[in-house]
Amino acid sequence: MIEVWAPRAQRVRIRRLTDAGATRDVTDLVALADGWWGSDVVLADGDRYGFLLDDRDELRPDPRSRRQPEGVHGPSAVFDPSTFAWTDADWTGRQLAGAVIYELHIGTFTSEGTLDSAIATLDHLVGLGVTHIELLPVNAFNGQWNWGYDGVLWYAVHEQYGGPAAYQRFVDAAHRRGLAVIQDVVYNHLGPSGNYLPEFGPYLRDADRNTWGDSVDLDQRPVRDYIIDNALMWLRDMHVDGLRLDAVHALRDEQPVHILQELAEHADALSAQQNRPLSLIAESDLNDPTLILPREAGGYGLTAQWSDDWHHAVHVALTGETTGYYEDFAAADAVAKVSQGGFFHDGTFSSFRGRPHGRPIPEAVPAWRLVTFAQDHDQIGNRAAGDRLSETLSERRLAVAAVLTLTAPGTPMLFMGEEWGASTPWQFFTSHPEPELGKATAEGRIAEFARMGWDPARVPDPQDPETFRRSHLDWSELERPAHARLADLYRALTRLRRERPELTDPDMTSTRVTLQVSASGTDIAPDVRVYRIERGDLTVLVNLSAEPVSFDVAESDRLLLSTAEVQLVDGRVEVASESAVIVGP
Repeated sequence: MIEVWAPRAQRVRIRRLTDAGATRDVTDLVALADGWWGSDVVLADGDRYGFLLDDRDELRPDPRSRRQPEGVHGPSAVFDPSTFAWTDADWTGRQLAGAVIYELHIGTFTSEGTLDSAIATLDHLVGLGVTHIELLPVNAFNGQWNWGYDGVLWYAVHEQYGGPAAYQRFVDAAHRRGLAVIQDVVYNHLGPSGNYLPEFGPYLRDADRNTWGDSVDLDQRPVRDYIIDNALMWLRDMHVDGLRLDAVHALRDEQPVHILQELAEHADALSAQQNRPLSLIAESDLNDPTLILPREAGGYGLTAQWSDDWHHAVHVALTGETTGYYEDFAAADAVAKVSQGGFFHDGTFSSFRGRPHGRPIPEAVPAWRLVTFAQDHDQIGNRAAGDRLSETLSERRLAVAAVLTLTAPGTPMLFMGEEWGASTPWQFFTSHPEPELGKATAEGRIAEFARMGWDPARVPDPQDPETFRRSHLDWSELERPAHARLADLYRALTRLRRERPELTDPDMTSTRVTLQVSASGTDIAPDVRVYRIERGDLTVLVNLSAEPVSFDVAESDRLLLSTAEVQLVDGRVEVASESAVIVGP
């Protein structure tokens, strides 16, 4: 039976189309309860169709369309996920504890920008030591290329990536190699082009906007089910192992049970049925541990959340950049605080926000529930030029970034190409076909950074196809010595992370970070960023100063890893400028 929620319509019809696009037939749907309409019309796999609302003749895609072969303004096509011949029957999944996540954007990950072409890179990720692949949003959006956060049909896979069948092939191939897949999903807003949902019903709140558009109306039960059913589609039909929930702080929910808790409850039930871990990871600007606390402790029961604070503290330590929201993280204790407590702002004053921000994380919360990273799509792409750390940091400092990332107490995440210090930027790109929307997007981007002092001529035009082209990875860089050395270091670090339980110890209190004290007994100034990071019996020594620094270590310690030449003699180790060393028994 065909059903659609359309309480704003007085009449709903379904139009079926031939392969050539001509009308095959039109059938009226019957009004059901609570704004639902239904019909016993039978659709077969591949059939193209759409809805006609009231007496209008403009075809509208199915809000739950699984495939949009002609784009988001065209007819929907039936896609039956059960026809795929999965080979992952023995796949038991991967828990997030002990994981290494790799974030990537399908459209710029390979030169072809498709799910099928990305399959050829999976062996590289296995060799790198990655356990989970996190895909930026793949839901259908208008245009050819986009970050994916302007999607308007959440159930359909963007056709230029290969559509839903290619998505199944990708997940199946990843599982064959022991890789879990996390899908980034956006439930807080819809894109500006092709969003026909308000014609069907009150999916969005009138005159209530967040940063990116009209807020989703979570007071409506069918809207909540629209989100929950979408999440279950990825986890069940597409065999995905987890979801990254975009900007959950923009989900305004005043119902007794928060939508995040509902999602967690449904995911946990499906996990029990399928006997494999299913992870829900929130991106949140709230610094609120409620998201990851268990439900019996008053939390929502999500698996994990991103820690932007960890990124900010490490970014300042590596780069010295202290403008904007980085200002507070110039504090001498920033790296120590985020390593030992998870959040820097845990009730402290945020100068960027102009108010106290955040709450402390209880000690009982496992460290792996925080996803930590030195680079990600936001922290690169939302910079004016989309510049990576490799644009400004030396090879030696990039190596230190790798050590900090992969020895951190949280669950480390890498951004595509980070492992070899990719020189290609990752910029903000769009391809809005509507001239007025494209012009407004480009002008808005340029004006935003002009207010921050940027020369408008240096801000890439997001609508320029060259901006998209520049953002593609150059895989040939892996063959160049400096890039290959860095990739080898990442492999060595993920191997050490697997071998040494101290590096995946969930007890956050087992981490201690101190500023190094010189031989004369005086504190080394915080601005030279010299750290001693103790992870149980392991010690990570980081010297971001301009001079060598000597550290005392235990007599039983041996050298486990170093980013530069070093000697360990009689309980003393001298760490060269801009380098890091890991020692332990």
